[in-house]
Amino acid sequence: MMNNVIEATILTRKFKGEDVLLPRIPMIPTDMPFEFKRLQFPVRLAFAMTINKAQGQSLQVCGLNLENPCFSHGQLYVACSRVGKPSDLFVFAPDGKTRNIVYPTALQ
Repeated sequence: MMNNVIEATILTRKFKGEDVLLPRIPMIPTDMPFEFKRLQFPVRLAFAMTINKAQGQSLQVCGLNLENPCFSHGQLYVACSRVGKPSDLFVFAPDGKTRNIVYPTALQ
């Protein structure tokens, strides 16, 4: 992080591993009775937690990363049921699919 630029690395998708620079941009509100300008980084506060930590939580919006498959269908259910409406759940799954992994020893 510098005064006017944030250096970041892209973690997923097509440009995974590439370094990018995020500059501060001028924000000029139009809904005020006077004019002013401020410089602001184009970033948003976000949190991440594991599925186990999310159990019992209620979230307004939830993003689910299924790049690595869930351990079982129970964990997938817990992850998907943290929000009230399906439109508030955003799922990242490569190729639009994930695998339900259950270890064979658990079924014996």
